[in-house]
Formats: sequence, C-alpha cells, structure tokens
Amino acid sequence: MKIAIGADHKGFAIKETLKSYLRMTGHEVDDFGTYSEESADFSDFAIKTADAVVRKGAERGILICMTGNGMAIAANKVRGIRAGLALNREMAELTRTHNDANVLVLSSRFTPKDEMIMIIDKFLSTKFEGGRHKRRIEKIRKYEAKSDVRGSKKKRSRDL
Repeated sequence: MKIAIGADHKGFAIKETLKSYLRMTGHEVDDFGTYSEESADFSDFAIKTADAVVRKGAERGILICMTGNGMAIAANKVRGIRAGLALNREMAELTRTHNDANVLVLSSRFTPKDEMIMIIDKFLSTKFEGGRHKRRIEKIRKYEAKSDVRGSKKKRSRDL
C-alpha cells in the first residue's frame, strides 16, 4: 500500500521510526515532512500529506503531532479527507469501519510508541463496513461537493 506520512517537530522522531516499520512491512512511503526536530507548523505537513492522499495516489495517510488534534483539524480541511485521531487500536478500527477514514492521526504525547505500531496495523488492515455508515459518509461528500475550497457554502446546509 502507498502511504503518505507527515509530522511536525513533536512527531518527527516517531515518524522516522514508523516510516522504517512501514517500509519493512512492504509499504511504499512518501514523506511530506518535517525533516528535523526544529520547530515547524503542523498545518503545513498535514495539508501536504492529506493532499497526497486525494491527489497523488497515496491510498492512506498517517500524521503525527503532540496531541493529534491540530493535524486532524488541518487535514480535514482538505476536500475528500476523513482524518481520524486514534489513541488506541479500537479507535483506529472504528475510524475505518464507521468513518472510512483515509488518514490516521497519532499523538506523540498520549500514545505509547509501542502501541502506535499496533494502531497503524489495525488502521491499515481494517475495511470500511459500509451499510448505514456509507449513508453518513455520502452526506459528508454531498456537503463537500456543495462547498468551495475555502469552505463557504454554495447552498445552505439545511438543503442537505
């Protein structure tokens, strides 16, 4: 599987470890930064990584920052991205089965490093459940289609 990966300075060291693991397990990995522990803005790397998932052929994305929240917020601004923060394996599984998440977001502070490998494995191996969840994802896609890239509505949200 082709994986896009990105992190800010607080996730850099973990990103390097996870990149090696992903390559060792047969995945192709595109690294969208950061490339050091020097202070950097999470949003730059979240957007580049998310953009790679929707435009450059990566099947999934992985993002890492201190809490995971900033990366998730920024990535979800990219049309077509469904980024889910997972602090454990169950969250990773549910964000795939229920939300068809295409980007996994990890917290360098709140998730032990040894757990991250298991979270990634669960995220990459879990399929979308479909069914009632598909209807919900279609509502999100429909809303995105009516919005321009800045998020302003072309039609009112009540028209969903």
